[in-house]
Amino acid sequence: MPLIQKQVVDVHQWLTMSKLTDLITISQMTPGPIAVNSATFVGEKIAGIPGGIAATLECILPSLILVSMIAYFYLKYRHLDFLQRILKTLRPAVVAMIASSGLTILFSALFGDVIIFNNLKVYMFVIFGICLFLLMKYKMNPIMVMLLAGELNLMYNMII
Repeated sequence: MPLIQKQVVDVHQWLTMSKLTDLITISQMTPGPIAVNSATFVGEKIAGIPGGIAATLECILPSLILVSMIAYFYLKYRHLDFLQRILKTLRPAVVAMIASSGLTILFSALFGDVIIFNNLKVYMFVIFGICLFLLMKYKMNPIMVMLLAGELNLMYNMII
């Protein structure tokens, strides 16, 4: 996700961070990997259906080829202790990348495109807190919590 964000928002400026956040939210609600769904949505937004197809293929093919090669070598050399140590070392980096994406989306939702405290969206903190409480305390279905968050945001925007 950070790579998609950098290319789409920062480098090419095809979408704003707010619009990309909306697309990521939609892509999380649809089945399939988030990177593929996001690439499909961004490609379709920029160049229509052909853009969506091209973006999807360009997202899938390199990974497919690389993972196939890695799987071959892993199956062949998985018994090596050295390989197991490398994989164990990579785990924190994977967690950091996932956390980075989550924090980017969170900050974008709470502050907008630029973090300025006079641009603070306090109501988003409230909605976030309600959702977190429902997920942690009552173990609510995440889809229901997302729908509730959308309804709360819609109600707030209709009032203001």
